[in-house]
Amino acid sequence: MSNANLTRLAITATLHCLTGCAIGEVLGMVIGTALGWSDLGTIALAVGLAFLFGYSFTIRPVLRSGVPLRTAVKVALIADTVSIGVMEVVDNGVMLAIPGAMEAGLTSWVFWASLAGALAVAFVVTVPVNRALIARGRGHAVTHQYHAGHGQHAGHDAGQHEGRAAAGHADHGEHAGHAGHGAEAGHADHAGRDTGHADHAGHDAGRGRR
Repeated sequence: MSNANLTRLAITATLHCLTGCAIGEVLGMVIGTALGWSDLGTIALAVGLAFLFGYSFTIRPVLRSGVPLRTAVKVALIADTVSIGVMEVVDNGVMLAIPGAMEAGLTSWVFWASLAGALAVAFVVTVPVNRALIARGRGHAVTHQYHAGHGQHAGHDAGQHEGRAAAGHADHGEHAGHAGHGAEAGHADHAGRDTGHADHAGHDAGRGRR
């Protein structure tokens, strides 16, 4: 795989993790801050929700490939644990490093600007981590086979459907051919009968003249 492809896959995988992590992180920070929890309690809640949402974003597409829930959970754990872990360490480390960020209220621009900046830094740091994992066949690389299998399954079903449709059209044409053949035979038989009636009438007319 080329370096450019690896980088693109790493960026896509990191954005995938960032979406789930950002939802959990923001929700945890908002809840903890609104309830007046300590920094440790707020961060613990944010990290827990970030892992929960991050894993769920991977489990859903894997489940659509037809695997059991238990297998999908294992795939998500293998694919996302390192990525989410790095992202959460960096994100919360930046939040703690910014003076007053954790203490700022939900209506303060300092809180939201600090959280957005922390997530951006976490994204930049996590991209090379995911790139290294994918290059070794780990991380999000383990989910590709399930996505490909789902596509192959869909293509197989579509091919079977098209094959059945084509067979149906062929059968319809064959039945139409049989019907046409029967109609032609009927016309020929009818014509033969008309000819027989004409011969019989001519024979009767000849006998009358005699």
